[in-house]
Amino acid sequence: MATPPSRAGTKGVPRARREEQILAAATEEFGSRGYAAASLPAVAARVGVTKTLLHQYFGAKQDLYLACLTPVGDRLVAVIRAAVAEGAAAPSAAGPSAAASPAAAPPAAAGTPLLVLRAIFTALEGRREAWFLVYETSLPPDSEAARRAAEYRAAVNRLAADGTAGLLAAAGHEDPLDADALNHVWQGLVATLVRWWIKHPDQSPDAMARRCARLFAVAAALAPATAQGDVSGNLLGGAG
Repeated sequence: MATPPSRAGTKGVPRARREEQILAAATEEFGSRGYAAASLPAVAARVGVTKTLLHQYFGAKQDLYLACLTPVGDRLVAVIRAAVAEGAAAPSAAGPSAAASPAAAPPAAAGTPLLVLRAIFTALEGRREAWFLVYETSLPPDSEAARRAAEYRAAVNRLAADGTAGLLAAAGHEDPLDADALNHVWQGLVATLVRWWIKHPDQSPDAMARRCARLFAVAAALAPATAQGDVSGNLLGGAG
């Protein structure tokens, strides 16, 4: 989602509004180019201010990155946690017909994985590149920004690990290596879907959620027939 350059000067623009403009432009710059390649002059030019003003408002490059990262990381962890809780609170709200057709079911009926995906897409809408701030690899290793990003990744990983382990346990599978493998598969799938979505800006969060439901339904149909409640049905969009 490109932020158009602004020709407005700083004079007459309230500081809070100017900070919002800078953070939006910097989030796009960091998200699309990465920390190391991101250019503060490019951020300043996009907003229509000087690089000196960026430093006055946010400090050094690492400080600006941290100011962009914190609301993104907080938001992602919060919406994922809420989606997991919602899925756990209504494991069988839809009944068997919705499980058989998740694309036509309301989000809560389509299972926790689709709730999580919908929440992520909705949280990132309007700033899709912000996803990459949490997973940036070129941050100075001893910086506060790197430490904070690692904390967000760890929080997401814990939620994913607990969720996938719970699906396996509900299906009667207790092998910790299965749980670890499924966690890696799930997190890789989420990252891949977000990357695809970023490349298709015409796709709304709701459209992506419906697309994921269709894809999960097809994948579940391709899986070997198993006993009701098997983890593959749950992960790929079945009830629960």
